[in-house]
Formats: sequence, structure tokens, C-alpha cells
Amino acid sequence: MEDFWKTYLRMCEEGGVEPQESVVVHLQETTAGQCSRLDLSGQSLSVETCSVLARAFQKETIFTEVLLSDCMLSEEGAKILLTGLLGNNTVKILDMKGNNLKSSGAEALGKLLAHNKAVRRMVLEWNALGLWDDTFSLFCDGLASNSILTQLDLRNNQINHHGASELALALKCNTVLEVLDLRWNNIGLLGGRSLLEALQKNKSIVQLEMAGNNIPSDILKALEQTTGHNLERQSTLRESRNKTQVLRMEIQTLKDLKGSQILKLMEIIDRQRDEIGHSNRSALIQIRQLQEALNERKSTVNSITAKLQMTEAALALSEQKNDNMGELLTRVRAETEEHKEQHNKERKKDEEEYACREGKLLREIQDQHQTTVQLQLKLEEMERRCKSQQQQIFDLKHELTNSTAEFKLRLVQTEERLETEKQRSKQALDDMDGLRQKEVEHVKHHLEESERVLQERIFKLEGQRIQLEEQEHISSMEEKVRSARSSLQEVQLQCSQQRQTIYELQSKTSQQSTKMDGLRRRIEELQQELLGKDQEKVAEVSKVRVEFLEQIGHLQAERTAQTGLKEKINALERELKVLTSNHREVLLDKEHEMLSMHEKLRHKEAEILRMREDAANRASYLQSAILTYVQGSPVGHYDIPKK
Repeated sequence: MEDFWKTYLRMCEEGGVEPQESVVVHLQETTAGQCSRLDLSGQSLSVETCSVLARAFQKETIFTEVLLSDCMLSEEGAKILLTGLLGNNTVKILDMKGNNLKSSGAEALGKLLAHNKAVRRMVLEWNALGLWDDTFSLFCDGLASNSILTQLDLRNNQINHHGASELALALKCNTVLEVLDLRWNNIGLLGGRSLLEALQKNKSIVQLEMAGNNIPSDILKALEQTTGHNLERQSTLRESRNKTQVLRMEIQTLKDLKGSQILKLMEIIDRQRDEIGHSNRSALIQIRQLQEALNERKSTVNSITAKLQMTEAALALSEQKNDNMGELLTRVRAETEEHKEQHNKERKKDEEEYACREGKLLREIQDQHQTTVQLQLKLEEMERRCKSQQQQIFDLKHELTNSTAEFKLRLVQTEERLETEKQRSKQALDDMDGLRQKEVEHVKHHLEESERVLQERIFKLEGQRIQLEEQEHISSMEEKVRSARSSLQEVQLQCSQQRQTIYELQSKTSQQSTKMDGLRRRIEELQQELLGKDQEKVAEVSKVRVEFLEQIGHLQAERTAQTGLKEKINALERELKVLTSNHREVLLDKEHEMLSMHEKLRHKEAEILRMREDAANRASYLQSAILTYVQGSPVGHYDIPKK
């Protein structure tokens, strides 16, 4: 805040504008308060003050709310202020109530709405924006292209049904505006119908004030109903967003859990691989040991065969000696035969021992061969598992390539968006440079005209000085010439200040170019981060797919269990149907029996009644007979108790 009022004073000094004391005092008071609200309501701001404030707003400020109500702004001053707010990114609330803004003000407000990306609430009460239809259409065009503003107050702006139709066209394109106040205008029946038609397409406005516009009650009720529908729609959208956020969080937790499970599975697979490698190495060592034992047994067999050959050679020599010696053989033959028999026995023993050893070795070799076959089967199973895992890895790689392609497409789209944003910023900079060049040319033209006027005045004054030299008034004319020269020097100073501002603008453009280079570097860094995130997302996608496959397996198992339960339920239902049918039949039989019993009881009761009546009749007959008998007997009267 302190920097702002200091920059205000500095810019006033640079532009040769006398600062307004009320504005300076108010800025100092807000500095003491340390707030982000700039309230200049009720201050009469001149055009020069508006130009200084516009230049100050073009720089970075900490104001988020600017109140300029009842400031008696002229058309030119309002236009300058609003052009200064075009590139501002901090002001969120703008109040320009009661400034009698008309054609140029409406046009400047349309440009502000089209280019500003920060203002969210705008109060334009007690102005005359709808007085001219052409300029109000420009204001509505800016509102149609705006994507930030959520609240707009247009009370008492002399908006007729033409302006209402333009505003309706803007509302059909705008999808952000939520609150619109149009009270106390001249919209009428046609304007109300056009606004109602626009609200049939606009789904963002939730509050619309239309009192004091000569609109029938049925149209007002229809407008209230549409805004109520929009409000309900916004509430449902908020609820859905909250639910989606909760679901995202749950999905993230599930992803984390499944990722940990996948890591555990990978560890288990690595352990199994290590165990298989260890078992393979141990099997190879055993095979080598068996090979060495076989080699030793082969060497022993070779030694035995050598001994046999030597004995055969000895036998051949002995036969030669026998042939040579003749007679000695006959003598020694018996001894040699005995030796032969002994040697044959020993050889047979050796052959039997060799056969036993060879059988043992063969059995050991067969056992080892069976173990090797089992190990080979295990290896084949592990190779099949490895092949299946490799197939899964290949599928995952294919999915990863698809996801990387999708992410690359998204990256290309973001790059295209960045390029469009760069082109928009370049177009805005070019527009600003063109405006600045136009202003500089206007100032230069004004300076040239002022210099020409001053030179004409100097010539006139010199002629007057020549005429007044004869009348002895040379001194007063020289003073006028001096004043004219001083004014010319002031104009030259202003020209130099304008050049200084041009140099400052050029330096700003160079700074903005450096900022653009920094943004490009930032974009490259973001692309690298996107690549890293793409890789992470690919890994997460693979994990999630594995989890989904597991879930599908669980669901299939549950489905089979449910089918079994359904079959059991159907069987139980069939049994219940059979039981209910049987029970109904039994009940019907019981009811028939009850009816028959009731009929029998009725018959019995009727018989009992008849029997009682018969007994009563008999008793009466007997009693009458007894009475007649007693009365007719001569004995006398007897007292017979009546029953």
C-alpha cells in the first residue's frame, strides 16, 4: 500500500500533474490500515489523476477491491481508468456506481470484460450504459466472451428492450455469470421474453433481480422458476463434485493398498525364483557327484578287465611252455588244473561282486534319473509360469504404450493450449504497443502544433516589439517573449518525459520477453514432470488392473456362491409350495370333517329335543292320568306333590 501512494506521487511528478490532496490523504490513511481495499468513493477525479491511477494499476498491486462510486468521472477519465485495468490480475471487485457512464464508458467496459481475467464482481448502478444501443452491444459482446465475472449489478442504467435482447444474446454465450441485477430499467415485455428465452439455454444464473421493469407477472414467475432450476442444478453439481472427490480419495486408498499387495506378490515371486535357482544348483551338484562316482566305477571295471587280460596272457605263456616242455606239462597239468579251478572260482566271485555292485549302481542311477526327471518337470512348470508372467508383462507393456500415447496426446493438447495462450499474450502486447505508439504520435503531433503556435506567437510578439520600440514598451514585450520561451522549454521537457516513458515501455517489453523465456523453461520442466507422472500413472494403471482382475475373480466366486444359494432357495421354495399345497388339502379335509361333525351334532341335538318333548308329554300324560285316578278313587284325596 505504501509503495502504491509513493508510485502515485512519483508518476504525478514525472507527468507534470499536480496530485490531488484528497486522493493522497486517502491513500495514506489506507496505508495505515494495511488493507487490500482502495475506496475513492465521493472523490472527484480529474482526467490527469485517472491517467496516473491507470498507469499505477498496470503495475502489480495488492488491491483486490477498488471502489470508485460517485467520483464524477468524465468519459475520457473512465476510459483511461478502465484501459489501465485491462492487464491487472489482482483486482477482484470493481465498483463504479453513479458515474454517469455512457457510450465510451460502455465500450471501455466491454473491452475490460473481454480482456481482464481477474474481476469477479462488478457494480455499475446509476449509470447510463443502455442509452446508446451500439455501445451497449459492445459491452454485451465483452460480457459474452468473459469467463471470470460471477456477479453484475446493472440497476438504473436506462436499458430498453433492445439492450435486453443484446444482453440475452450475451447470456446465451456466457457460462460463468451467477448473479445479475437489472432492477429499475426499461426492459418491458419484449425484453423480458428475450431474457426468458436466453435463460432457457443459460444454466449458470441462479439469481436474477427484475423489479421495476414493467414486465408482466407471468414472465417474472417464469424467470424465477428458471433461476430456481439453475440453483437446484448448481447444488446437485456441487454434491456430485463432493461425491466424486470422496470417490477419488477412496480409489486412491484402494490403489495404495493394491500397490502394497502387488509389491508383496513380487517379493514372493522373487523368493520362489531364488529357491528354484538354489534347488537347480543343488541338483547340478548331485549330478556332478554321481558322474564322478560312475567314472570311478568305470575305472575299477577297466582295472579288472586289465587283470583278466594279464591272466589270459599268462595262460597263453603257460600253454606255450607246456607245448615246449611237453613232459613237464603232464606233470604240472594236475597242478595247473587245480590252479585254474581256484582261479575260476575267484573270477566267478569277482564277477558276482562286480554284478552286485553294477546292480546297485544302476539302481542308484535310476533313482537319480527319477529325481532329475522330477526336477525337469518342476523346471518346465516354472518355465510355463515364467512364460505366463512374461505374457502378462507384455500385455501390461501394451497397455502402458496405449496409456503413454493417451498422455502424449494430452501433452500435445496442453502444448497447443499454451501456444494459443502465447499468441493471445503476443496479440495483447502488440495491441498495447500499437496504442502506445498512437499515443506517442498524438503527443508528438500535439507538441508540433504547440511549437508552431508558439513560433507564430513569437513572430507576432516580435512584430509588436518592433512597433512598441517606437512607443518605449520594449521591456514588457521582452518579458512576454521570455514567458513564451519558458513555455517552449516546458513543452520540450514534456517531450523528453514522453520519450523517457517510451524507453521505460521498451524496457518493460524486454522484461516481458525474459519472463516469456522463463515461462518456456518452466513449460519444459513441467513436460519432464508430466513424463515422470505418466510413468507413475502407467504403473498405477497396471496395479489397478491387477486389482480389478482380482476383484473380478472374487466377484465371480461370489456369483457362483450366489447361484448356488439361488438354487437352494428355489428348491426350498418348491418344497414350501408342496408343503403349502399338502397343508391346504389337509385343511380342506379337516373343514369337511368339521362340517360333517356339525351336521351330526345338529341331528343329535334335534333328536335330544324330540326325546325331551316326548318325555315331557309322557310325564304330563302320566300326571293327568294319576290325577284322574286319584280324583276318581273312593279312598279320599291324597296330596300328591307335583313334579
